[in-house]
Amino acid sequence: MSPLSTRLGEAALELLRVDSPIGHEQALADRVEAWARARFTAAGVTRVGHSLVAGPEANGRPTLALVGHLDTVPPNPAGSPPQLLGDRLFGLGASDMKGALAVMMALADDLPLDALPYALRLVFYEREEGPFLESGLGPLMDARPDLKQLAFAVAMEPTDLAVQVGCVGSLHVKLVFHGQSAHAARPWQGKNAVHAAGGVLVDLEARGRKEVVAGGYSFFEVMSATVAQGGHARNVVPDRFELNVNVRFAPGKSDAEALEELRALVNGRAELLLVDAAPSGRVCAQSPHFQRLLSLSGRPAEPKQAWTDVARLSSWGLDAVNFGPGETAQAHQKTESASVRALEEAYDVLARWLRG
Repeated sequence: MSPLSTRLGEAALELLRVDSPIGHEQALADRVEAWARARFTAAGVTRVGHSLVAGPEANGRPTLALVGHLDTVPPNPAGSPPQLLGDRLFGLGASDMKGALAVMMALADDLPLDALPYALRLVFYEREEGPFLESGLGPLMDARPDLKQLAFAVAMEPTDLAVQVGCVGSLHVKLVFHGQSAHAARPWQGKNAVHAAGGVLVDLEARGRKEVVAGGYSFFEVMSATVAQGGHARNVVPDRFELNVNVRFAPGKSDAEALEELRALVNGRAELLLVDAAPSGRVCAQSPHFQRLLSLSGRPAEPKQAWTDVARLSSWGLDAVNFGPGETAQAHQKTESASVRALEEAYDVLARWLRG
Protein backbone atom coordinates (compact mmCIF):
# COMPACT_ATOMS: atom_id res chain seq x y z
CA MET A 1 0.00 0.00 0.00
CA SER A 2 1.05 3.59 -0.53
CA PRO A 3 1.94 5.83 2.43
CA LEU A 4 -1.37 7.66 1.97
CA SER A 5 -3.38 4.41 2.00
CA THR A 6 -1.54 3.31 5.12
CA ARG A 7 -2.24 6.63 6.86
CA LEU A 8 -5.91 6.59 5.92
CA GLY A 9 -6.30 2.98 6.99
CA GLU A 10 -4.73 3.64 10.37
CA ALA A 11 -6.83 6.78 10.88
CA ALA A 12 -10.00 4.85 10.05
CA LEU A 13 -8.96 2.06 12.42
CA GLU A 14 -8.66 4.56 15.27
CA LEU A 15 -12.21 5.76 14.57
CA LEU A 16 -13.47 2.17 14.50
CA ARG A 17 -12.02 1.63 17.96
CA VAL A 18 -14.35 4.33 19.32
CA ASP A 19 -17.72 2.59 19.58
CA SER A 20 -20.59 4.76 18.36
CA PRO A 21 -23.77 2.72 17.89
CA ILE A 22 -26.82 4.89 17.34
CA GLY A 23 -27.66 6.79 20.50
CA HIS A 24 -24.11 6.48 21.87
CA GLU A 25 -22.13 8.86 19.67
CA GLN A 26 -20.73 11.14 22.39
CA ALA A 27 -17.23 9.64 22.62
CA LEU A 28 -16.69 9.82 18.87
CA ALA A 29 -18.21 13.31 18.68
CA ASP A 30 -15.82 14.43 21.44
CA ARG A 31 -12.87 13.02 19.52
CA VAL A 32 -13.87 14.69 16.25
CA GLU A 33 -14.56 17.97 18.02
CA ALA A 34 -11.12 17.97 19.64
CA TRP A 35 -9.58 17.42 16.21
CA ALA A 36 -11.70 20.18 14.65
CA ARG A 37 -10.90 22.76 17.34
CA ALA A 38 -7.19 22.08 16.89
CA ARG A 39 -7.56 22.45 13.12
CA PHE A 40 -9.91 25.46 12.84
CA THR A 41 -10.64 28.65 14.75
CA ALA A 42 -13.26 28.56 17.49
CA ALA A 43 -15.68 30.37 15.17
CA GLY A 44 -15.21 27.64 12.58
CA VAL A 45 -16.64 24.86 14.76
CA THR A 46 -20.25 24.49 15.90
CA ARG A 47 -21.54 21.57 17.96
CA VAL A 48 -25.17 20.73 18.60
CA GLY A 49 -25.69 17.64 20.75
CA HIS A 50 -23.35 15.06 19.29
CA SER A 51 -23.26 16.63 15.82
CA LEU A 52 -20.88 19.29 14.55
CA VAL A 53 -19.84 21.34 11.55
CA ALA A 54 -16.31 22.59 10.93
CA GLY A 55 -14.53 24.60 8.27
CA PRO A 56 -12.73 27.83 7.39
CA GLU A 57 -14.28 31.19 6.58
CA ALA A 58 -16.01 31.28 3.20
CA ASN A 59 -14.77 34.79 2.33
CA GLY A 60 -17.18 35.06 -0.56
CA ARG A 61 -16.38 31.65 -2.04
CA PRO A 62 -19.05 29.08 -2.98
CA THR A 63 -19.29 26.47 -0.22
CA LEU A 64 -19.06 22.73 -0.77
CA ALA A 65 -19.85 20.27 2.02
CA LEU A 66 -18.77 16.74 2.82
CA VAL A 67 -21.38 15.10 5.03
CA GLY A 68 -20.94 12.00 7.19
CA HIS A 69 -22.73 10.39 10.12
CA LEU A 70 -20.93 9.34 13.28
CA ASP A 71 -23.22 6.49 14.30
CA THR A 72 -23.28 2.84 13.33
CA VAL A 73 -26.01 0.25 13.62
CA PRO A 74 -26.02 -1.66 16.94
CA PRO A 75 -23.21 -4.23 17.18
CA ASN A 76 -23.75 -7.85 16.23
CA PRO A 77 -22.64 -10.22 19.03
CA ALA A 78 -20.83 -12.27 16.38
CA GLY A 79 -19.09 -9.26 14.89
CA SER A 80 -15.32 -9.01 14.54
CA PRO A 81 -13.16 -6.52 16.48
CA PRO A 82 -11.61 -3.57 14.59
CA GLN A 83 -8.48 -4.62 12.74
CA LEU A 84 -6.42 -3.80 9.68
CA LEU A 85 -5.38 -6.84 7.64
CA GLY A 86 -3.51 -6.03 4.45
CA ASP A 87 -5.78 -3.93 2.26
CA ARG A 88 -8.91 -4.66 4.31
CA LEU A 89 -10.26 -2.68 7.21
CA PHE A 90 -12.54 -4.74 9.48
CA GLY A 91 -15.00 -3.60 12.11
CA LEU A 92 -18.46 -2.16 12.65
CA GLY A 93 -18.65 0.99 10.53
CA ALA A 94 -15.70 0.15 8.25
CA SER A 95 -17.83 0.72 5.16
CA ASP A 96 -20.74 2.61 6.72
CA MET A 97 -19.02 4.97 7.24
CA LYS A 98 -15.94 5.55 9.40
CA GLY A 99 -13.59 5.06 6.48
CA ALA A 100 -15.30 8.04 4.85
CA LEU A 101 -14.96 10.07 8.06
CA ALA A 102 -11.20 9.43 8.00
CA VAL A 103 -11.07 10.68 4.39
CA MET A 104 -12.99 13.85 5.32
CA MET A 105 -10.60 14.66 8.15
CA ALA A 106 -7.48 13.90 6.09
CA LEU A 107 -8.63 16.23 3.31
CA ALA A 108 -9.05 19.06 5.85
CA ASP A 109 -5.60 18.34 7.25
CA ASP A 110 -3.82 18.20 3.90
CA LEU A 111 -5.44 20.75 1.58
CA PRO A 112 -4.68 24.50 1.66
CA LEU A 113 -8.24 25.31 2.65
CA ASP A 114 -7.93 29.10 2.58
CA ALA A 115 -6.47 29.00 -0.94
CA LEU A 116 -9.06 26.72 -2.54
CA PRO A 117 -11.65 28.18 -4.96
CA TYR A 118 -14.35 26.71 -2.71
CA ALA A 119 -14.94 26.94 1.02
CA LEU A 120 -15.13 23.49 2.61
CA ARG A 121 -17.65 22.50 5.26
CA LEU A 122 -17.31 19.21 7.09
CA VAL A 123 -20.55 18.00 8.63
CA PHE A 124 -20.53 15.18 11.20
CA TYR A 125 -23.83 14.15 12.74
CA GLU A 126 -25.52 11.65 15.04
CA ARG A 127 -28.48 9.26 14.78
CA GLU A 128 -28.57 8.72 11.02
CA GLU A 129 -29.37 5.03 11.44
CA GLY A 130 -32.70 5.71 13.16
CA PRO A 131 -36.03 7.41 12.43
CA PHE A 132 -36.01 10.44 10.13
CA LEU A 133 -37.13 12.91 12.78
CA GLU A 134 -34.45 11.82 15.30
CA SER A 135 -31.45 12.57 13.07
CA GLY A 136 -28.94 15.11 14.33
CA LEU A 137 -28.55 16.69 10.89
CA GLY A 138 -31.76 18.72 11.13
CA PRO A 139 -30.93 20.50 14.41
CA LEU A 140 -27.38 21.12 13.19
CA MET A 141 -28.60 22.74 9.98
CA ASP A 142 -31.06 24.85 11.99
CA ALA A 143 -28.20 26.10 14.18
CA ARG A 144 -26.12 27.02 11.16
CA PRO A 145 -28.41 28.70 8.60
CA ASP A 146 -25.40 29.24 6.32
CA LEU A 147 -25.45 25.50 5.60
CA LYS A 148 -28.75 25.93 3.81
CA GLN A 149 -26.92 28.13 1.28
CA LEU A 150 -24.45 25.43 0.21
CA ALA A 151 -23.51 25.34 -3.45
CA PHE A 152 -23.33 21.53 -3.31
CA ALA A 153 -23.05 18.67 -0.81
CA VAL A 154 -21.67 15.15 -0.94
CA ALA A 155 -23.19 12.57 1.41
CA MET A 156 -20.31 10.16 1.90
CA GLU A 157 -22.42 7.03 2.27
CA PRO A 158 -20.94 3.80 0.88
CA THR A 159 -21.29 3.79 -2.92
CA ASP A 160 -18.35 1.63 -4.07
CA LEU A 161 -16.78 4.89 -5.36
CA ALA A 162 -19.63 5.53 -7.81
CA VAL A 163 -21.48 8.85 -7.80
CA GLN A 164 -25.05 7.93 -6.92
CA VAL A 165 -27.82 10.43 -7.62
CA GLY A 166 -31.04 11.03 -5.72
CA CYS A 167 -32.41 8.41 -3.35
CA VAL A 168 -35.65 6.58 -2.78
CA GLY A 169 -37.99 7.74 -0.07
CA SER A 170 -39.09 5.43 2.74
CA LEU A 171 -42.28 4.92 4.70
CA HIS A 172 -42.82 2.54 7.61
CA VAL A 173 -46.52 1.85 8.01
CA LYS A 174 -48.12 -0.44 10.58
CA LEU A 175 -51.07 -2.42 9.25
CA VAL A 176 -53.39 -3.54 12.04
CA PHE A 177 -55.75 -6.44 11.33
CA HIS A 178 -58.58 -6.86 13.82
CA GLY A 179 -60.37 -10.08 14.67
CA GLN A 180 -62.12 -11.82 17.56
CA SER A 181 -60.39 -14.25 19.91
CA ALA A 182 -61.67 -17.78 20.37
CA HIS A 183 -60.49 -21.21 21.48
CA ALA A 184 -58.29 -22.70 18.73
CA ALA A 185 -60.40 -25.89 18.90
CA ARG A 186 -63.48 -23.84 17.94
CA PRO A 187 -62.14 -21.12 15.60
CA TRP A 188 -65.56 -20.55 14.05
CA GLN A 189 -66.54 -18.80 17.26
CA GLY A 190 -64.05 -16.00 16.52
CA LYS A 191 -62.23 -14.30 13.66
CA ASN A 192 -58.54 -14.97 13.08
CA ALA A 193 -56.69 -11.67 12.64
CA VAL A 194 -53.61 -13.46 11.25
CA HIS A 195 -55.65 -15.14 8.55
CA ALA A 196 -57.21 -11.77 7.72
CA ALA A 197 -53.79 -10.54 6.62
CA GLY A 198 -53.40 -13.32 4.05
CA GLY A 199 -54.94 -11.45 1.14
CA VAL A 200 -52.82 -8.35 1.73
CA LEU A 201 -49.65 -10.46 1.94
CA VAL A 202 -50.53 -12.15 -1.35
CA ASP A 203 -51.09 -8.77 -2.99
CA LEU A 204 -47.77 -7.43 -1.65
CA GLU A 205 -45.93 -10.44 -3.06
CA ALA A 206 -47.68 -10.12 -6.42
CA ARG A 207 -46.93 -6.40 -6.71
CA GLY A 208 -43.20 -6.95 -7.23
CA ARG A 209 -41.07 -3.96 -8.12
CA LYS A 210 -42.12 -1.00 -10.22
CA GLU A 211 -39.53 0.84 -12.31
CA VAL A 212 -39.79 4.64 -12.31
CA VAL A 213 -37.48 6.91 -14.31
CA ALA A 214 -36.60 10.16 -12.52
CA GLY A 215 -34.09 12.65 -13.89
CA GLY A 216 -32.99 10.10 -16.49
CA TYR A 217 -32.25 7.35 -13.92
CA SER A 218 -34.25 4.22 -13.10
CA PHE A 219 -35.42 3.69 -9.53
CA PHE A 220 -37.46 0.75 -8.24
CA GLU A 221 -40.50 1.27 -6.05
CA VAL A 222 -41.22 -1.62 -3.70
CA MET A 223 -43.47 -2.53 -0.78
CA SER A 224 -42.19 -5.12 1.68
CA ALA A 225 -43.64 -6.67 4.83
CA THR A 226 -40.72 -6.57 7.27
CA VAL A 227 -42.04 -7.29 10.79
CA ALA A 228 -45.07 -9.30 11.89
CA GLN A 229 -46.53 -9.66 15.37
CA GLY A 230 -49.74 -11.21 16.64
CA GLY A 231 -51.30 -13.67 19.01
CA HIS A 232 -50.59 -14.29 22.68
CA ALA A 233 -51.08 -18.02 23.16
CA ARG A 234 -50.68 -21.00 20.86
CA ASN A 235 -54.19 -22.33 21.52
CA VAL A 236 -56.03 -19.01 21.10
CA VAL A 237 -57.31 -17.54 17.84
CA PRO A 238 -55.63 -14.08 17.72
CA ASP A 239 -57.82 -11.00 17.71
CA ARG A 240 -55.06 -8.63 16.55
CA PHE A 241 -52.21 -8.91 14.06
CA GLU A 242 -49.73 -6.17 13.18
CA LEU A 243 -47.63 -6.00 10.05
CA ASN A 244 -44.93 -3.42 9.36
CA VAL A 245 -44.73 -2.53 5.68
CA ASN A 246 -41.75 -0.62 4.33
CA VAL A 247 -42.56 1.40 1.21
CA ARG A 248 -39.72 2.69 -0.98
CA PHE A 249 -40.67 5.30 -3.58
CA ALA A 250 -38.89 7.16 -6.37
CA PRO A 251 -37.75 10.81 -6.50
CA GLY A 252 -40.57 13.11 -7.49
CA LYS A 253 -43.20 11.28 -5.45
CA SER A 254 -44.36 12.70 -2.10
CA ASP A 255 -44.76 10.82 1.17
CA ALA A 256 -48.52 11.36 0.95
CA GLU A 257 -48.72 9.91 -2.57
CA ALA A 258 -46.75 6.83 -1.53
CA LEU A 259 -49.01 6.32 1.48
CA GLU A 260 -52.11 6.55 -0.70
CA GLU A 261 -50.74 3.83 -2.99
CA LEU A 262 -50.39 1.50 -0.01
CA ARG A 263 -53.84 2.47 1.21
CA ALA A 264 -55.27 1.55 -2.20
CA LEU A 265 -53.57 -1.86 -2.08
CA VAL A 266 -54.89 -2.58 1.43
CA ASN A 267 -58.35 -1.44 0.32
CA GLY A 268 -59.90 -1.26 3.77
CA ARG A 269 -58.69 -4.67 4.96
CA ALA A 270 -56.57 -3.19 7.75
CA GLU A 271 -56.07 -0.04 9.76
CA LEU A 272 -53.04 2.00 8.57
CA LEU A 273 -50.80 3.78 11.10
CA LEU A 274 -47.89 5.82 9.72
CA VAL A 275 -44.82 5.15 11.87
CA ASP A 276 -42.00 6.95 10.03
CA ALA A 277 -41.71 8.93 6.80
CA ALA A 278 -38.54 10.01 5.01
CA PRO A 279 -38.79 11.88 1.68
CA SER A 280 -37.12 10.91 -1.57
CA GLY A 281 -34.02 12.75 -2.77
CA ARG A 282 -33.93 14.87 -5.90
CA VAL A 283 -31.73 14.00 -8.90
CA CYS A 284 -29.48 17.01 -9.63
CA ALA A 285 -27.85 15.81 -12.85
CA GLN A 286 -27.64 19.34 -14.29
CA SER A 287 -25.43 20.70 -11.51
CA PRO A 288 -21.92 21.58 -12.74
CA HIS A 289 -20.53 20.40 -9.40
CA PHE A 290 -22.13 17.00 -9.99
CA GLN A 291 -20.83 16.83 -13.55
CA ARG A 292 -17.31 17.69 -12.44
CA LEU A 293 -17.34 15.11 -9.64
CA LEU A 294 -18.72 12.49 -12.00
CA SER A 295 -15.97 13.15 -14.53
CA LEU A 296 -13.28 12.87 -11.86
CA SER A 297 -14.73 9.61 -10.51
CA GLY A 298 -14.17 7.85 -13.82
CA ARG A 299 -17.35 5.80 -13.36
CA PRO A 300 -20.91 6.16 -14.68
CA ALA A 301 -23.46 7.67 -12.33
CA GLU A 302 -25.97 5.38 -10.65
CA PRO A 303 -29.37 5.86 -9.00
CA LYS A 304 -29.37 5.46 -5.20
CA GLN A 305 -31.68 2.53 -4.51
CA ALA A 306 -31.74 3.27 -0.78
CA TRP A 307 -32.50 6.21 1.51
CA THR A 308 -29.80 8.73 2.44
CA ASP A 309 -29.69 12.31 3.72
CA VAL A 310 -29.51 13.52 0.13
CA ALA A 311 -33.28 13.56 0.67
CA ARG A 312 -33.05 15.86 3.68
CA LEU A 313 -30.64 18.16 1.84
CA SER A 314 -32.99 18.16 -1.17
CA SER A 315 -35.87 19.20 1.07
CA TRP A 316 -33.93 22.41 1.78
CA GLY A 317 -33.44 23.03 -1.94
CA LEU A 318 -29.79 21.91 -1.92
CA ASP A 319 -28.11 19.93 -4.68
CA ALA A 320 -26.45 16.81 -3.30
CA VAL A 321 -25.22 13.37 -4.35
CA ASN A 322 -23.90 10.25 -2.66
CA PHE A 323 -20.22 9.35 -3.05
CA GLY A 324 -18.09 7.32 -0.68
CA PRO A 325 -15.36 4.69 -0.43
CA GLY A 326 -17.44 2.17 1.50
CA GLU A 327 -18.89 -0.96 -0.09
CA THR A 328 -22.68 -1.18 -0.21
CA ALA A 329 -22.65 -4.97 0.17
CA GLN A 330 -20.63 -4.66 3.40
CA ALA A 331 -22.82 -2.09 5.18
CA HIS A 332 -24.42 -3.51 8.36
CA GLN A 333 -22.76 -6.91 7.93
CA LYS A 334 -21.60 -8.72 11.08
CA THR A 335 -18.10 -9.00 9.55
CA GLU A 336 -18.19 -5.55 7.94
CA SER A 337 -15.05 -4.56 6.05
CA ALA A 338 -13.78 -2.07 3.48
CA SER A 339 -10.90 -1.61 1.06
CA VAL A 340 -8.16 0.73 2.27
CA ARG A 341 -7.12 1.49 -1.32
CA ALA A 342 -10.65 2.76 -1.89
CA LEU A 343 -10.06 5.32 0.86
CA GLU A 344 -7.13 6.69 -1.10
CA GLU A 345 -9.11 6.76 -4.34
CA ALA A 346 -11.96 8.67 -2.69
CA TYR A 347 -9.42 11.07 -1.16
CA ASP A 348 -7.83 11.66 -4.58
CA VAL A 349 -11.14 12.29 -6.37
CA LEU A 350 -12.41 14.70 -3.71
CA ALA A 351 -9.08 16.53 -3.43
CA ARG A 352 -9.09 17.23 -7.16
CA TRP A 353 -12.78 18.18 -7.02
CA LEU A 354 -12.19 20.68 -4.19
CA ARG A 355 -9.21 22.18 -5.99
CA GLY A 356 -11.49 22.95 -8.91
